[in-house]
Order: sequence, then C-alpha cells, then structure tokens
Amino acid sequence: MNNSAGNAGRLLWAGLRALLVLTVITGVLYPLAVTGIAQIAFNDKANGSEIKDASGKVVGSELIGQTYDLPTKEGEETASPDLKWFQPRPSNGLGSNSVNTRYELILSGATNRSGDNADLIQWVTEAKAAVVKDNSTAGHKVKPSDVPADAVTSSGSGLDPHISPEYAKLQVHRVAEKNHLTVAQVDKLVADHTDDRILGFIGEPRVNVLVLNIALKGLVAKG
Repeated sequence: MNNSAGNAGRLLWAGLRALLVLTVITGVLYPLAVTGIAQIAFNDKANGSEIKDASGKVVGSELIGQTYDLPTKEGEETASPDLKWFQPRPSNGLGSNSVNTRYELILSGATNRSGDNADLIQWVTEAKAAVVKDNSTAGHKVKPSDVPADAVTSSGSGLDPHISPEYAKLQVHRVAEKNHLTVAQVDKLVADHTDDRILGFIGEPRVNVLVLNIALKGLVAKG
C-alpha cells in the first residue's frame, strides 16, 4: 500500500515538474525568443507595418485600407469622397476614429452576394456611374468601359489597402486638376508607387493608396 502511494507520489511530482518545465519553455522562453527574432529581423512587419508621414507621425498600416472622405454634412447618411485624394476600393469596413479621423475598422468581410444578386448589381452600377462622373474633367472624359473591376467592388475582407494601377491611372486627371498639378507629375507619382508582382510572378501589380496619398501630399507641399 505504502509502495503504491509512493509510486503515485513520484509520478505526480514528475508530472508537475514536466508541467512547470514545459510552461517555462513554451509559455515564456519560446514567445520571448520568437518576439526577439521578429523585432530584430522583421521589426517593421512585427509592429504592424506602420506608415509614417513626413513628420514621423504614424498615419496607418500598409496592410489596412483607409477612406478619404469629406466631413459628413448634416442630413447625410454617408460622406462624400474628398476628390483631391486617390480613392480606395469601395468598402463598408473603413471609417474614422479619434486618433486619425480617416482610420477605423468597423467591420471586415465581403458582401456575400452572388454575381446575379439585384442589390449587388445596383451597387456596382451606381459605383461605376460615380467613378465616371468623379474622374471626368473638362479635358478628359472617362468612359464606363475604362472603369476596372476594383473601382466598383470591395475586396474579400473589405479592408484592402491596394488598388490596381489601372484604377490609380484612371484617377490621375482628377487628382491633378484638384491639386493644381500637371497630369505628367501625377502620372509619374503613380508609376513610382506601383509595386510589381511578388518575386515577379505572385499576385498582380498594385498601388498602396495610403503610401501614394502621402507622396501626393508631399508633392503638393513642394508647390
């Protein structure tokens, strides 16, 4: 009997020691090691891929989109886009907060509507008409056939920070006119901020809207 109790005691003590050792290894040492390696080797990515403006203030993340809207007027349900900025993909997942009034995660997700859904068709039709209207200038008229898919549809998450180079170029004339710049200046800005496919074959060329707008702000400031 005493021998059985002793064996049980030794087994319990061995199990407790294993628990304590594994807790220290997997719950303390391993997380500290991974965090340390991430901070040293991937400091930017480990801290949320933050984007800073010229003053050094964090204004967002490379991974999450933002809206560029005018302040909501009394009686308006949705804000109108501020057309001096490049606009992102449509999304109900982007809004504002107290730190950066154009940056907030309200929700993440797609519309979950099929391609023949009446609501989705109406949204896309209205969005295309708005893109044509907003981006047409006195000397440059946008045709409905010029509007790329990402200009009128949200991404799967609703938080995509990128647009296609085609959508960025579509906005060049309007952005140039609103900011009193030449089309050539803004066109070069888009070209300079267009990222190629990852490793040359993964994904599609893309433009990060926040990075592009920060560069636009700098260009405007230079006069």
